[in-house]
Amino acid sequence: DDVTQSSTVLTPTVGASYGHGWRQMRKYLLGLFLIEIVGLVIILPSGMGSADPREGAAAFGILGILGIIYGILIVNPTEYGISFAYLKAARNDKLEIRDMFEAFRNYRNVVLANLLISVIILVGYFLLIIPGIIATCKLTFTPYLIVDRRMGVIEAVKESWRMTNGHAWTVFLIGLLAIPISIVGLLCFVVGIIPALMWIRATYASLYHAVSAPS
Repeated sequence: DDVTQSSTVLTPTVGASYGHGWRQMRKYLLGLFLIEIVGLVIILPSGMGSADPREGAAAFGILGILGIIYGILIVNPTEYGISFAYLKAARNDKLEIRDMFEAFRNYRNVVLANLLISVIILVGYFLLIIPGIIATCKLTFTPYLIVDRRMGVIEAVKESWRMTNGHAWTVFLIGLLAIPISIVGLLCFVVGIIPALMWIRATYASLYHAVSAPS
């Protein structure tokens, strides 16, 4: 069965990626769910900057700055690690909770890569939005390359740009379909957003696996 699933994911299409992502999400459901819960606990403190500004402008500003720093130094590397965990699920590798912290083994490059990507995408959106969408699609594989292959920042950005040649529309359509999936998840008593997010993450990991697999 694993062989069949591995061969299925080698087709880098929207349908195949969502299909494989769904199968792998179900197969590794408990492990991925626990990873999402731990991730949620880690992410929560980054909302400290959303305190009521009526409590004091100075306190509000300090909390906001602390929230941003926490997001850059802790939340973003955790998100990279979660992406790696989903990649292991997509590849039928043994999944462990500690996989979500794998990004901290290449910590410096993870932090710098996320900052660089954010700047590139932000500049792209300032340039009439379309360049920002293109940059978002072309750089979507960067987290996997940084954590999975332990690449440097520039190397990972360049490789993601190269790997998405011919697949940028697929990345875009996967993201487009993620919107109604997320909405349905929210409508399912809100808690449905967790499995919806799990499916979307597994789909992106499946696409990366499909594109990066040896031909």
